[in-house]
Amino acid sequence: MKLLFLGDVMGRAGRAAVSGRLKALRADWGLDFVVVNGENATSGAGLSAEHAKALLTAGADCVTLGDHAFDQKDMLSFIENEPRILRPLNYARTAPGKGARVFTAAGGQKVLVAQALGQVFMKRPFDDPFSALDSVLRAHPLGGAVQAAIVDFHAEATSEKMAVGHWCDGRASLVVGTHTHVPTGDAQVLLGGTGYLTDAGMCGDYNSVIGMEKLEPMRRFVTGMVKERFSPANGEATLSGVYVETDDRTGLAQKIRMIRLGGRLEQAFP
Repeated sequence: MKLLFLGDVMGRAGRAAVSGRLKALRADWGLDFVVVNGENATSGAGLSAEHAKALLTAGADCVTLGDHAFDQKDMLSFIENEPRILRPLNYARTAPGKGARVFTAAGGQKVLVAQALGQVFMKRPFDDPFSALDSVLRAHPLGGAVQAAIVDFHAEATSEKMAVGHWCDGRASLVVGTHTHVPTGDAQVLLGGTGYLTDAGMCGDYNSVIGMEKLEPMRRFVTGMVKERFSPANGEATLSGVYVETDDRTGLAQKIRMIRLGGRLEQAFP
């Protein structure tokens, strides 16, 4: 299978990049399944129902969220009726929606998508992501119940992301980090056959501070004082993510490539 994962969509610029490019990429690259992290798609904080629909219409098969999953209040009800939207597995037990689901790709293959939140440096203590992911992966063995498995690990610390990658090695087609908005350069196939990237980066304007207009973040760093709300930068976005090709029999990764299209960053293709 040919899989594409796109990192955190940041505001209007990120939404425009996904809407403007994804359908063509699906056709040009022969993609079987696409996951998009929509965590910051609405004003940089959460995902509204309207913008969720737009990402799905643009060509995403699944949209994952993160620690800002319910910053947009209409997501509380929308996620209950839209199975293609996933919130983290280890979020509050009473939270609506699901943290993992098996999807059927256009070719009939079964694809598991799961998301978990990290614990290190996060603002509130979430449940253990390792045991949460372990339960899901044990219930959906790769090459058996599912033909591919994609894990989105939404976390701050690179060490925790790498640990989760090795924890899932051999049991997932891809483990990819999100949340920090800066693409890392360590795309690799781990020893057990899992494709891995510490952070996919963002689909947003990199002439910014992790996707936000520069002035207010810089003011807070320099003065320690808040003057106004952060607002997403709206220059041309870079579409950032990762492309993986898997073995149809085992579901393990055979090829992994970082993706960067448009905007300010050096371009990278499969």
